Parts: sequence; C-alpha cells; structure tokens
Amino acid sequence: MSRKVYCGDIQIGDGAPVSIQSMTNVDTRDTDALVRQIDELADAGCEIVRCAIPDMEAAESFGRAKKLGRVPLVADIHFDYRLALAAIEQGADKIRINPGNIGSADRVKTVVDKAREHGIPIRVGVNSGSLQKDLIEKYGGVTADALAESGAGMVRYIEDLGYDKLVVSIKSSNVRMNYDAHLKLKELTDAAIHIGITESGTPKNGELKSAIGIGALLLAGIGDTMRVSLTDDPVKEVLLARRILETVGLREKAIDVVSCPTCGRTEVDLIGLANEAEDRLMPIAARRAEAGLRPLKIAVMGCAVNGPGESREADYGIAGGKGEGLVFSHGEIIEKVPEDKLIDRLIELVEAEN
Repeated sequence: MSRKVYCGDIQIGDGAPVSIQSMTNVDTRDTDALVRQIDELADAGCEIVRCAIPDMEAAESFGRAKKLGRVPLVADIHFDYRLALAAIEQGADKIRINPGNIGSADRVKTVVDKAREHGIPIRVGVNSGSLQKDLIEKYGGVTADALAESGAGMVRYIEDLGYDKLVVSIKSSNVRMNYDAHLKLKELTDAAIHIGITESGTPKNGELKSAIGIGALLLAGIGDTMRVSLTDDPVKEVLLARRILETVGLREKAIDVVSCPTCGRTEVDLIGLANEAEDRLMPIAARRAEAGLRPLKIAVMGCAVNGPGESREADYGIAGGKGEGLVFSHGEIIEKVPEDKLIDRLIELVEAEN
C-alpha cells in the first residue's frame, strides 16, 4: 500500500480512489484564461490541475487563480528553484519538480524545507526524454530499469532531507517500457505513484496508447493518481481518463450509453448520432458523478426492430426511423422528432434530471 498524501482535499495513495489530473495549456500569466480553463477542466471531472510556472509573473497569476479555483492546483517547476518557493507562497497544493534540474543540493533543500513549512506534497520524477545521463550510460540507453532506478532514487533523495510527503512519476511514450518500469518501481518504493503515458500523441494514437498503458497499470494495482497526455484540448484528457477508470472497474459509469450495431434496416445516421450522444453526455456524466447522482442508462438505437425495446429499458433513449425518431423517457414514448433534433432533445432530458 502506498503512503498517503493530500493535494488540497484530495487524498492520494493508501487506498484512496485514483484521482484524475490534467494540465492547463494556456499562458499561465493570463489569469482570466487560466481560471476559465481550470473551471472547464473541473466541469469535465478533473480533480487536480497542474499549471506551468515559467517565471515570476506566472507564479503571481497562479496565486490569483488559486484563490478563485475549485480544485487543487499543482505548480510545475523547472530549472529555477525560486519559482518553486514563489508558487508555494502563492498557495500551491503540490509542486512538481525534477531535483536534477532545480540546481544545487542546497537549493533543492530550500524547496523541500518550504514545502514542509506549508505541509504540501512534492511530486518528483522523470520521463524517458529527461533521464539522467549517468543512468543512460549505466543501462546502455533508456530502459525500464533506468526509469525505475531514477524515480526511486529521487524519492530517497528527498526522504534523506527528512521529508516523505511525496508522489513519484516515471513515464515513457513506449507502452511496454512504461509498464515494466512501473512494476519495478513498485518494488523499490512505497511512495504514491502518478501514472500516465508521456507524449502519447494526437488523439488517434494517444487515446489507444493511454487506454492500454494506463489501463494495464491500473489492472496490475499500480497508480494512485493519473493523467492522460494528449496533443489536444486537455478537457479530452479528463474525459478519457474517466472512461479508462470506468472500463477497468475503478469508477461506476455515471452515464452508460448503449447503441446497436448498424445494419441494412438503419435509416438514420446511427454512427453519427451515437458518437455525438457519447461526446455530449461525457461532461454531464462527470458532473453527475461529482454530485453523487445515480447512474443513468441511455439508449441510442437505429431502427424499429430492437430500438423501442432497448430504449424502453433505459432511463432515456432514442430510436431512429426514416429521417426522424422516437424519444423515450423511463419506458414511455414521449414524442417523435426530426433526426437532426434527436440528440438535442435527448440532452435536454438528461440535463433536466441533473
């Protein structure tokens, strides 16, 4: 069992639910844009948000956002230890550092002492693109053993300074290496582990790599907090993270969408309708889950053969016809609407229940 730490009011480790993280991609110095994106992430179900702190202006803006934010904020620091100190003073709930690029041992100790003073955890770690040169030489390249040794070594380094409120992260873009490295890391430390697949890429490739890579770790019992990394809107990272947790059975589906396969009887754009329904329902599902509301079953069916029966068993549903469709609510047909209005009407019904 990993050690327990708190990021704001979110417990990480020691059996707590795996928390979902993402990172803002707007200019941190633009406070309005930063707060707006933090709120968007929170609405999607993000529980911890990380922000880059490239300079003192960003640290000050981070502090203003922290006062307005709804979720714990993590300050992402590289190179300048003074930025870590400033971010902590500005109210960071956690800081993320790589001790190897912060500076001298004295500077690292200064950051650790400041974190101890404020009682916040430190995330340490490395990814395959920033592994220490001595470990690359030792193992003949970037390997699972090298990543695990690096992560465990950083944990010990901070622990030797007398502080153990730590989260460790080792990430690779290679799914197999990432998996093997985490299995090894788990044997080397009891620090809470942040998991993900770094630089997983655009949605087409990144979603697949993240689902397999993160899902495999979760099924192996590894991971206390997680981030899906995509070259896309960070809200999509959060939505995919929740789907992964639901798929491996670590979260209950707040909204379960069922849809039939297409066939020769289908006279509506069922593929388009099902995908649009799923996309538009995911943020609603996140809000329902956060509020502790009961799960909903939503049916998106393509024809009159199976459609009405499945839709009647769902909380809400639609069944397509030729250019139009039926809308169901709790087993009852409530109306017939044109095809292009089906999803809008479905969303209205679900939103009304919220």
